[in-house]
Amino acid sequence: MEEELKCPVCGSLFKDPILLPCSHNVCLACARNITVQTPEGETPVQSRASGSSDYDYLDMDKMSLYSETDSGYGSYTPCQLKSPNGVRVFPPANHHRHCSLTCPLCHRSVSLDERGLRGFPRNRLLEAIVTRYQQNRRSSASSSSSSSSSSSASSTAVKCQLCDRNPVDATVMCEQCDVYYCNACQQRCHPSRGPLAKHRLVPPPNRAAGAASGGGGGGGGVGQLPPATARKPATCVDHEAENFSMYCYSCKAPVCMKCLEEGKHAKHDVKTLPMMWKQHKCQISQALNGVSDKAKDAKEFLVQLKNMLQQIQENGVEFEACLVAQCDSLIEALTRQKAKLLTKVTKEKEYKLKVVRDQITHCTMKLRQTTGMMEFCLEVLKENDPSGFLQISDALIKRVISSQDQWVKGALEPKVGPEFDLNVNTDALLQTILQLDLCQGKDVQENPLLKQMQAADSGEAELETESPGVEPGASVPAAPLLQLEKCCTRNNSATLAWRVNAPPVSAIEGYILELDDGNGGQYREVYVGKETVCTVDGLHFNSSYNARVKAYNAIGVGPYSKTVVLKTSDVAWFSFDPSTAHRDIVLTNENQTVTCSSYDDRVVLGTAAFSKGVHYWEVRIDRYDNHPDPAFGVARINTMKDMMLGKDDKAWAMYVDNNRSWFMHNNSHTNRAEGGIAKGSTVGVLLDLTKRTLTFFINKVQHGPTSFENLEGVFVPAVSINRNVQATLLTGLEWPKTTQQ
Repeated sequence: MEEELKCPVCGSLFKDPILLPCSHNVCLACARNITVQTPEGETPVQSRASGSSDYDYLDMDKMSLYSETDSGYGSYTPCQLKSPNGVRVFPPANHHRHCSLTCPLCHRSVSLDERGLRGFPRNRLLEAIVTRYQQNRRSSASSSSSSSSSSSASSTAVKCQLCDRNPVDATVMCEQCDVYYCNACQQRCHPSRGPLAKHRLVPPPNRAAGAASGGGGGGGGVGQLPPATARKPATCVDHEAENFSMYCYSCKAPVCMKCLEEGKHAKHDVKTLPMMWKQHKCQISQALNGVSDKAKDAKEFLVQLKNMLQQIQENGVEFEACLVAQCDSLIEALTRQKAKLLTKVTKEKEYKLKVVRDQITHCTMKLRQTTGMMEFCLEVLKENDPSGFLQISDALIKRVISSQDQWVKGALEPKVGPEFDLNVNTDALLQTILQLDLCQGKDVQENPLLKQMQAADSGEAELETESPGVEPGASVPAAPLLQLEKCCTRNNSATLAWRVNAPPVSAIEGYILELDDGNGGQYREVYVGKETVCTVDGLHFNSSYNARVKAYNAIGVGPYSKTVVLKTSDVAWFSFDPSTAHRDIVLTNENQTVTCSSYDDRVVLGTAAFSKGVHYWEVRIDRYDNHPDPAFGVARINTMKDMMLGKDDKAWAMYVDNNRSWFMHNNSHTNRAEGGIAKGSTVGVLLDLTKRTLTFFINKVQHGPTSFENLEGVFVPAVSINRNVQATLLTGLEWPKTTQQ
């Protein structure tokens, strides 16, 4: 409490405190020190000092306030008067002219009227509290205070000051509140708990001690106080000779009888001062009881939070250690499995190397024998003597036939292949690792926090509404479980499968499958129906898609499943599409090789469609007769199929013969380039939808400049040929890294 009793200016206990309009207090001497003068004709527009408690803070906040720092004017005056110690003083004639005072706590300014600092009311209550505080501090240091107080007993009893009617004898007095209580009033208004528990309750002194101490209002110790501690009753600010006797409830301030006679409070609600004094003290005591209970709860809550801090720290360390141990065990198991697989690969590699080396040795030996015999037979064939030749010809023929029989079927075929029989597929394991969740095994229904977290992660909380006509206990379906072993991708298509673990009370009406855009963007619905398997086509190549599924019934929509990540192929593998090809097109070799039965140009499209990314494929010329000019490029799905590629506005192509080539779009021929194709040549097509360009290559070398620019939309590979050409499609190739503009 000592900090509350110190002046904000000097830092010492209040001495002659005055009450500013902002309800803060300063010493009278300190108020003189912080009083400043404003320039001639300039005065702050705040309320002037008066004994009224009305103070318009709202208007004052909108005004410019003057202080020694922000106004530029301090306590300097142009006069030449000085005190004996050299300090400048104000001229007596101008002491109250244009002076203002700024509160050191809230920095609110108020101008002084002709009364100066006397216009502020003296805070008698604060002065009395400071006096009692000083006396209690002195009495606690003095060892003889208690003995002197016990010898001053009197037979005259002091009455309770809080009893409304017929006050009974007081049993205790609070030194801090300076109030006498009977047992009933003490239990009701001053219980020994909360902030009041620290108050000191002592037996009441006798009437003589109460009279000596100002009627019991200034007695702060357990004995009779010195006469010097008697407090003068508070007087009216406007009528200094009158004591406060009434309380204006409208103005919230004590008034004297002269104020009432002058009519200042004629229409106000005025009550007696003792009654309001008791009423306000009782209200403060009751309010302190509530604050005491809240403070007690706050202390217990702080203890709980501090204990929780320690528990979180300990549990976090323990959980981190457990998580590290589990991950380390997974890594160790994966390392062991890696070593085991590497051992198998090494064994198979060594076995194949041994078989191939043995086969090489055996074949080399047989080849050496056969070659030697062939050289001998050639020398024998040079013999001109028939008799000598016939002597050895029969045996030589048998040796040749025997040598030929050694090269039986399969002797010139490798016993092993370069491919390894081991097949390592880690996609399902990778998906499982990516779906590791710390919330696994926890009951979400029992933990609302986990439920909110999972609802936030999925982007939509579980719908828990009731529909009319639904049987009791029914609820929305549970989250489906994606079957990772059945989920797969092929090229730019993805297949997903899911199931529901527990059968719901209400039958499931269907499922909603959602995918994002491949760039981590918003989800979109790609399937709504009753099937539990769905294949999504037309995705982007070399992209990672997030997929999730939820079920719905008559009650509502259930929560989402866990998200599965599906990665499409890095490069496109595709073939020619027989369903969209012209009827004269002939496809063989699993739709990879194309020819035509007509002398006119016919168009065939590929099975893949591209809308983003970089893609490259080649077409190998297997047959090239009579110097035709086939066309290669890209087209829309609805391009014309009975004419050369590029003659309509839905195709972009390069047509080439054995000597030169042209680029063509919408029947416009541009950029003639020298150099053509022949049997065995390859024509490469580079579709870069990142740069929105189309470039052509012949035999791995860029042919001409960039063919087309500003391409947007969906494109499919396309070729147009006639019966003089046969070509084979080559896909899954890496694109050239360097191109010319």
